[in-house]
Amino acid sequence: MSADTTERGRQRGRKLQEILYECSAATAKVTGRRAFLTGLAATPFLTGCGVADAFRSETTKTGGPGQAALLLPLSGQSAQLGEMLQTAVSLGGGPGIGIEIYDSGSTPEDAAAAARNAVDGGARMLVGPVFGAQARAVAAAIPRNVPVVTLSNDVSLAGDGVFVFGVTPAHSAQAVLSLASQRNLRDIALVVPPGTFGAQSVAAAQPLAASLGIRLRAPLVLESASGLRDALAAGGGLPDAVYLPAADASLRPFAAALAGLGPQLIGSAQWAALDLEADRDFRDAWFAAPDPLRFAPFKEAFAEAYGAPGGIISGLAYDGTELLRVLGQRGQQTRRGLLNKEGFSGVVGPYRFLDSGECQRGLAVLKVGAGEFSMIGATSV
Repeated sequence: MSADTTERGRQRGRKLQEILYECSAATAKVTGRRAFLTGLAATPFLTGCGVADAFRSETTKTGGPGQAALLLPLSGQSAQLGEMLQTAVSLGGGPGIGIEIYDSGSTPEDAAAAARNAVDGGARMLVGPVFGAQARAVAAAIPRNVPVVTLSNDVSLAGDGVFVFGVTPAHSAQAVLSLASQRNLRDIALVVPPGTFGAQSVAAAQPLAASLGIRLRAPLVLESASGLRDALAAGGGLPDAVYLPAADASLRPFAAALAGLGPQLIGSAQWAALDLEADRDFRDAWFAAPDPLRFAPFKEAFAEAYGAPGGIISGLAYDGTELLRVLGQRGQQTRRGLLNKEGFSGVVGPYRFLDSGECQRGLAVLKVGAGEFSMIGATSV
């Protein structure tokens, strides 16, 4: 990546931040056109108007910068990820005064040491680390009055000073199941892989489905598509929809097994990392994702700065940096500041932290077309 490319990316990032601050008045106009948006990948840079109105309002604050830290994996096995996240946080002018970057390495011990150094250096709030085991180590290594906003999506981390900032199974389920209910899809099968993500997807979907009047069948825990049709038949025949939250190696075989059978295929925000629009087995499928009106400008600025796509994790790093900036300007880099009832807004979408350490987050629902996506719904907080 050349110095010229990096500088162009930073300039685009600064332009992005200007848009985030200056275009909030367009939000109401955009909202009425959501159902007509198509072509996420081709969305022009300037369609970002309306993003981060909460950030814009804070430009008039005069409380001065705070003291906070970003914990990024800049060395060890995850150094490439750390480089990507460092590019993301450099957009919009970089971390800025009062926000330092510390290398959290790739082990829990590395992250704990980085957190202690940050707190010893005066940090009152931390964004990062990325990984769950590191977040646990950090929480145990520093005073509980220093909030830790981890980029992980593991909801089991929430509490005891840790706030989970990642896009969780609950966020995806809220978006796609709400739309399913609105469209009268009342009988839904849930297919998940073995393991933590699958269990968390089930735990998120079951109470939500009940509240929406959806009959969510007993979850099918499968590692492969073999026997999927028989399992669905045994559960009462073909459902109205099949929810496949995991985007692992089993996803495409599952979609192929269901192609042409009739159930609506729906997925989580994990699908956003995949190129699905060229695969006919996913035609007309729905999945949760960041609102393209918010995310496309960031995506373009990041790709120009880094030379490759970044994805949701990069957007979270950017939003975490902006969160620190906003709370620093307010003089509220504290637990109380995080729990602002009005919430916050970023390139990944609107969000609000809860006292439990969990995060409510609004997402869009995109429909897969032939070479494009269209936005067919969205949730807020």
